[in-house]
Amino acid sequence: MQKLKITLVSFFILLAGSVQAQNFYKEKIPKTEVLSIGIGPSFIYADNGGTYRNFNFPWNPAASISYTKRFHPHWGLKATGGVQWIESGNRNPAQRVQDHWNLYGSAFQFNGEAFHADVMPIFYLFPFINHMNRSWVNLYAGLGLGIIHVERQEAFSLEPDAQFRRANITTGYVPFRAGISFRLGDLSDIALEGTMLFTFSDNLDGNENFNRFGDHLAQAQIVYKRFLAKRKK
Repeated sequence: MQKLKITLVSFFILLAGSVQAQNFYKEKIPKTEVLSIGIGPSFIYADNGGTYRNFNFPWNPAASISYTKRFHPHWGLKATGGVQWIESGNRNPAQRVQDHWNLYGSAFQFNGEAFHADVMPIFYLFPFINHMNRSWVNLYAGLGLGIIHVERQEAFSLEPDAQFRRANITTGYVPFRAGISFRLGDLSDIALEGTMLFTFSDNLDGNENFNRFGDHLAQAQIVYKRFLAKRKK
């Protein structure tokens, strides 16, 4: 009986040691793929989007999902897809503004969704090779290229009974994304991320050439990041 107990204890010690050794080996394998999910407030810079000098414009939610593949201690390639809800904000424009919009057949009001997807290289300020030896905080930024599709409803007056019609537009954009991430655990981070989508169009809102710039989107998100296990070949 005593020999049986010693044999069982020895077996479990060896089994625990084997499991620990396997876990240690897995941790030594760098995890270079990261899945991220983000959500937060956003706004659109548009001709009828609001009074920006007075910070009088509507904020709406935005959400994103992204996949990052690190190929260098300082660099990764990030693909992002997302949606941003957008709407007009200039509720009481001056009469000269309304006259201008009437003259050019521009929309007074709009609301809808902007669907976007982009790819960009990401630069990490503090390099790391293995996910286990990354610092507790890191800064990152990137510039890329993407495509955006807007589905909207637009109206050509500010009257309460104004009739809305559907419209859409697809165009390209240059995304700039930067953030600060904090280590939560061995396989997860939390980040504060800001994004600007500089589009190639001034007609996302159904109102063109009223200001000097095109229509652009801005987002601020809380992002959860998870390092993915290496896929078996």
